[in-house]
Amino acid sequence: MDLTEALALIRRVPDFPQAGVVFQDITPVLGDAAAFRVVVDAMADAVGDVDAVVAVDARGFLFGAAIAHSRGLGLVPVRKPGKLPVVGGKVAYTLEYGTAELELPAGVIRPGQRVAVVDDVLATGGTAAAACELVESVQGEVAGITVLMEIGALGGRDRLAGRKIDTLLTV
Repeated sequence: MDLTEALALIRRVPDFPQAGVVFQDITPVLGDAAAFRVVVDAMADAVGDVDAVVAVDARGFLFGAAIAHSRGLGLVPVRKPGKLPVVGGKVAYTLEYGTAELELPAGVIRPGQRVAVVDDVLATGGTAAAACELVESVQGEVAGITVLMEIGALGGRDRLAGRKIDTLLTV
């Protein structure tokens, strides 16, 4: 299977989680071993020279963990509130259909450490910007952002101006 075939498995679900939103369902990619491998390999190639992968709760964990493992890197999970026993930083942000918060575990990212922020989708850019803000709040360096897909019409890339962004698919 090639990357084009793997990405073609992404299912578009209208009016989920609310009316007017077209949800990009990556479950078919995850459920197909060949597709998952092709996508993870392509994302792993894109992260470049980094010391760790910062994966965003929750679907970013799926790709981040696989990428970190394939590259021999550590994994730092950026979580939704109440999931970490020791919090090193917290940030609130807006997304396509609401607001949210993310937390960074304390003492896991060292000052100067280069990380790749990994998630499934870049939409409005709020989640990625929040993850970058958390990394930088502990003097980590965001080397780039790698996502499976970007929803171009939502302008997330503009919110992340000046940052290296790699995406496998723009819809």
